[in-house]
Order: sequence, then structure tokens, then C-alpha cells
Amino acid sequence: MGCREILPKRQMVRVVRTAEGVQVDPTGKLAGRGAYLHDRRECWVRGLRGALANALKAELSAEDRVQLENFINTLPAETNKVSHVNE
Repeated sequence: MGCREILPKRQMVRVVRTAEGVQVDPTGKLAGRGAYLHDRRECWVRGLRGALANALKAELSAEDRVQLENFINTLPAETNKVSHVNE
């Protein structure tokens, strides 16, 4: 959702909208409307700009945002990935 790169669900982190609010679902089994993001900070930052709320069909409350931002801070920082091709 954040970067639009497609990976299998098991390699992504699920966020779910429940009656109690929005929360990270590490098991992928909580009941509620869910959305999937990579475990990269940049995807979460992009998602919080609006795509996540749209995917969950809900407005993110200030409390939801704080909880999700706390989770973002646990994710590893991005590193520059350089791929080498042997020709």
C-alpha cells in the first residue's frame, strides 16, 4: 500500500481496524478490516499520509497515529541497497 510493491502476505505486517481502534496485527488473524504494509519505515510513513486510512475505510484518530508511529520507530532504518550485476 505504501510503496505499491507486491509481496506475499506472510512477508508483510498487517494493520487491522477493530472496534477498539487500529492496531498492528502480528499474527494476521485478528478480526476486522485489514491492510498490509512492508516492514520498512518508508512504507509506513507513506501509508500514514492517507493510504492506510483509505484502505481501512476509517479515519485514524490521534491515538491510532501515536500507536502506529510508535510501531514505526521499532522498524529498522532504511539502508541504501546497491545491487551488483556480474556481466
